[in-house]
Amino acid sequence: MALAAPPGGGLLAPPPPAPPGKEQQVAGVGILLQISMLVLSFVLGHVLRRHRFYYLPEASASLLIGLVVGGLANISNTETNTRTWFNFHEEFFFLFLLPPIIFQSGFSLSPKPFFANFGAIVTFAILGTFIASIVTGMLVYLGGLTFLMYKLPLVECLMFGALISATDPVTVLSIFQELGSDVNLYALVFGESVLNDAMAISLYRTMSSVRSNAAGGENIFMMILQFLEIFVGSMSSGVGVGFISSLLFKYAGLDIDNLQNLECCLFVLFPYFSRRTWLVRNCFYTIHRVMKHYTYSNLSDNSQRFVSAFFHLLSSLAETFVFIYMGFDIAMEEHSWSHVGFIIFSIIFIIVARAANVFSCAYLVNISRPEHRRIPLNHQKALCFSGLRGAMAFALALQSVHELPEGHGKTILTATTAIVVLTVLLIGGSTGTMLEALDVIGDENTSIETYEDNNGYIPPTYEEGTSSGGGLRMKLKEFHKSTTSFTALDKNYLTPFFTSQTDDDADDFGDQPQNQRRGFYDQ
Repeated sequence: MALAAPPGGGLLAPPPPAPPGKEQQVAGVGILLQISMLVLSFVLGHVLRRHRFYYLPEASASLLIGLVVGGLANISNTETNTRTWFNFHEEFFFLFLLPPIIFQSGFSLSPKPFFANFGAIVTFAILGTFIASIVTGMLVYLGGLTFLMYKLPLVECLMFGALISATDPVTVLSIFQELGSDVNLYALVFGESVLNDAMAISLYRTMSSVRSNAAGGENIFMMILQFLEIFVGSMSSGVGVGFISSLLFKYAGLDIDNLQNLECCLFVLFPYFSRRTWLVRNCFYTIHRVMKHYTYSNLSDNSQRFVSAFFHLLSSLAETFVFIYMGFDIAMEEHSWSHVGFIIFSIIFIIVARAANVFSCAYLVNISRPEHRRIPLNHQKALCFSGLRGAMAFALALQSVHELPEGHGKTILTATTAIVVLTVLLIGGSTGTMLEALDVIGDENTSIETYEDNNGYIPPTYEEGTSSGGGLRMKLKEFHKSTTSFTALDKNYLTPFFTSQTDDDADDFGDQPQNQRRGFYDQ
């Protein structure tokens, strides 16, 4: 091979070939380091929980471990080959780390409180995320026009608004469970976070496509169609795969002793029929929500216990690794700290956008509910406080580095990194104090009719004589009534068709405590 001569003379030698076994040695070091950090995170998390030290939740501790180890690797000039084992790859996150977490999400929330608040959850997740994205994007754009911060084009500001609106309240939810928060509040925070990510990804991809195609106002109809294809299409494919799996398990007769291994393997693998990388969370959650509700009922008792414990184990490993993975990559990533004003004002703007999201949507939900079913102000404040940013926002920000001009992408990544670290550490660490201050924990938080008084479910009621009813109120009431209609449709038609349960079996299944049906989840 010919070697080029540099200007100063001499030969530009190619890099020396790696000695035999070097790659295996580097791989061994990388894997050993990853396992060591996982073990340290689990042990530290156990110690913190045992001593009820809520100022440093397990997710925050994992993020800090990744930051510290990544920082040490950075200043010690660790070999590049070793560092590559910790580079945050968006595809790896979406296809391998995220699905187990979503699988466990399908098991972690009883369907009754979820569907009892389904109208509110959809309002917060879809309308609220749209409001937060637009408010953030427009404020960032106006901040650039007034020279308060680094100026970005409008479409790129809206892309930033979309990606930073993806919430990841895993830390808050874990403390909610530890302290025993109100089940209505837990369902709202959890449900919003699941659908919120799908909405944020859909908005981000739509804005990215608009920027790439330089779409103008005359193409607004195509933009709306593209958004519907991304968001609704992914949910529809998820529902379809879930229904197919339920029929397969109902009629295949796999619930006999010598086929339980096959039964469990198929149940674990079926959700991977989803092939939409960027919408994997939306598809996977929809598939697994349907599979949990219908397919899971067709499994044998032993298989139900196994898959519940298996998903909980995978979810714990994946969730902890995500925060370590993210912390290490944040420390190793090249950031642009020359626009500190962009970071500071972005933090202020997302607080404003979160408040606009929560309080406006809560108002719309409350005017459609009777007084005793309205979301109280302290729950609204807790919802507003729970808007942590996590791995989803970070993954989208990394993607923006490849899609936007270098300076713009780096600025967005740096701002997102700062927001993720601050929200996970500060908000996550102060969640326990916030819950106590808002008085939303413990058994004293009861309402006129609680979930526990009715086996965990409060059917929405609609009193014709309550306050002044305008057209908006009546339309919102009709929207919430659709939840009750779906419940009746599910009980009378869908459950008998897609499962082998009788009505009594379905009722018994839904009313059982979580730990009786979910293996090790609450142990």
